This record gives sequence, C-alpha cells and structure tokens, in this order.
Amino acid sequence: MELFHTLNRGVDGRKIFMNDRDRIRFIHNLYEFNDTTAADHNTGYHFKSRDIVSPYILREKEKLVDIHGWVIMKNHYHLLLEERVDNGISIFLRKLNVGYAKYFNEQHKRSGTLFQGRTKKILIDREEHFNYILHYIHLNPLDYLKGGEGWRLRNKRNMTSMKNTLDYLHSYRWSSYLDYVGTKNFPSILTTTLFKDAFGDPQAALNEYLRAIERDHAALLKLSLE
Repeated sequence: MELFHTLNRGVDGRKIFMNDRDRIRFIHNLYEFNDTTAADHNTGYHFKSRDIVSPYILREKEKLVDIHGWVIMKNHYHLLLEERVDNGISIFLRKLNVGYAKYFNEQHKRSGTLFQGRTKKILIDREEHFNYILHYIHLNPLDYLKGGEGWRLRNKRNMTSMKNTLDYLHSYRWSSYLDYVGTKNFPSILTTTLFKDAFGDPQAALNEYLRAIERDHAALLKLSLE
C-alpha cells in the first residue's frame, strides 16, 4: 500500500473556490471522476443533501483511487490518495483538475490556467508522517480562525483553546473531518478504514495531537519570556 499526500493551488495564489457552489462542484467531481470510465455528465447533485450521490448512477463504479482524507481551502486543496489501479492517481488528478478548471472558467467568465502546475505528490513513507498527515489536513481550516493559525507553530503566543478549535472544525464542512468523527457529511467519496484501524478513535487521536500542540506552545512561550 502506498499513500500519497497530493496538493495543488491556484496560479499566482489566486482563489480557486469563490463560493459554496464552487466547493460543492469540486466535491462532486471527487466522486464523479473517481471512476475508470468516462464521467457521466448527466449526473446531478444537491447542495442541501449530506452526501454526493447521483440518482442516475445505475452501475457500480470502478474507482481509480481511495480517498483517505481531503480538505478544500480558499486557494488550494489537499487529498490523501491510494491507487486502486495502475497510474490511478495521475489519471484521477488529471480528470479532477481539468474538469474543475473548465467548470470554474465557465462559471466565473475567465480563461487560462487555473492551477499553478502539476499537482504535487508526496509519498507517506515514514510512520511519523503517517501519524501526522491526517491531522495536518484536518487542521488546515484553523488558518481562518483567529488565534487558530498557531497550530502550525508559527506563532509563539497563546493558541486558541481546544474547545474553540474543535467547535470551528465541527462548523467547517469542507473537509473529511466530520465523516471521521461521526457526523455524516460526504461519506461516498471517502475511505475511512485505514486511519480508523490505525487510530481506533480518530477524534481521540486528534484531541491528543492538539494537546501536544498546546504543550509545545506553552514551552515556546516560556522560553520567549525567559
């Protein structure tokens, strides 16, 4: 089994998700393009539903990849992918990026390149990296929470409380976090067994990770005051 952290961002750092319509379209594409056959452009989706499942699909999909984690930010995305067929990740990412860029340019009346280049792929080949990567993806939205950006250890001042952190993560729909902690969000695009088998309780594992960050911040603050 080879697990890859993949990420791409808008060209020149531009926003690639302008509104919830864009976000739901990208999530729909995560589902629709994860198939060895061509996408069925007649499929539909509904924003208010708690999943992305087309009522028109009459066959089993043969997936290109397993998506073990994901997050959408304003100008980039992160995915945790494992191939199910040869070259599955490359095929899936090409379909995903081309399909979304075409939609985005039509929707927002623009032309030209949307993404900054090829999607970056990082092999998760160390245990330490494996134990960290899902938390890293799920904590990305804290960059939008005042005081939350301290999770990256760039800020040596106090980080927001764990309660504020968890409340914000529970309010942020655009990641796999909710499906991992028992709130149905977009389960049809996600494979949770790998990390649930590894962590047992993903919420408890994240809580412990956050406590470690708090301890690190406390130590950094103490050093800065000495």
